[in-house]
Amino acid sequence: MIVVKIGGARAVDPAGALADVAALVEAGEEVVVTHGGSTAVDDTLERLGMEPEYVETPDGVVGRFTDAETIEVFEMVLPGMVNTELVAGLRSEGVDAVGLSGVDGGLLAGPRTSAVRVLEDGKKKIRRGDHSGRLEEVNAGLLEALLAAGYTPVVSPPMAGHDDGAVTPVNTDADGAAAQIAGALGATVVFLTDVPGILADPDDPETLIERVGTPEGWDELEAAAEGFMGRKAMAVADALSGGAPAAIVADAGGERPVTRALEGGGTHVLPGALDATEADR
Repeated sequence: MIVVKIGGARAVDPAGALADVAALVEAGEEVVVTHGGSTAVDDTLERLGMEPEYVETPDGVVGRFTDAETIEVFEMVLPGMVNTELVAGLRSEGVDAVGLSGVDGGLLAGPRTSAVRVLEDGKKKIRRGDHSGRLEEVNAGLLEALLAAGYTPVVSPPMAGHDDGAVTPVNTDADGAAAQIAGALGATVVFLTDVPGILADPDDPETLIERVGTPEGWDELEAAAEGFMGRKAMAVADALSGGAPAAIVADAGGERPVTRALEGGGTHVLPGALDATEADR
């Protein structure tokens, strides 16, 4: 089984990935597609006269701050526009694709968070008003039922945030969602993005880290994963510690990007890369 996460960066054209997923499904593979949509969300916010806001955590990981207005845009853009377009693209390729948000059937669930720790001007601060959640539960049975019936699920944030007994749609990191889905299903996860993989020098595409299978190699990968790539490294660790047999970060461009990744392209990380401390995080 394969989980394919299609990145939402502007440079990522999903057409090649969708055609490849269709070929894999036709060949008998079970595939779950997940996606983000950061560019589409930012474009919509700007059209509405709102400024997208990104923050840095004390650990140096960059992520979006999701306030009350932004989560409304998320609900409109991700499960609405982006998910629908990907489902339509797969169905055009002959795939029986079904679109789901994390709220549907409690597919992705966990406690809502209302504040986040950030680093501003070198100081650690607490930002309140965040509409995000900590993903703790994946309804693997729902995905397995769809796959068994011949459908290909296409999964999008938001997730179902538990909030004093109520369920509230909240933002969750799309890479983290793909990771936890892969762990729950015991599937290899392929993160498709706009670079060849994780680079030792982020400014030099020739410094691709091709394979990581030891804790020493993992330390080097974590040190190299700057900015948004830090989220990818966290997701890789989550996938492997959750039960995925492998995690791959690879280029979404060109023909057959998923197959290229499975055959050795991109950065491959194996469970042996995580030492006991990392595996227990």
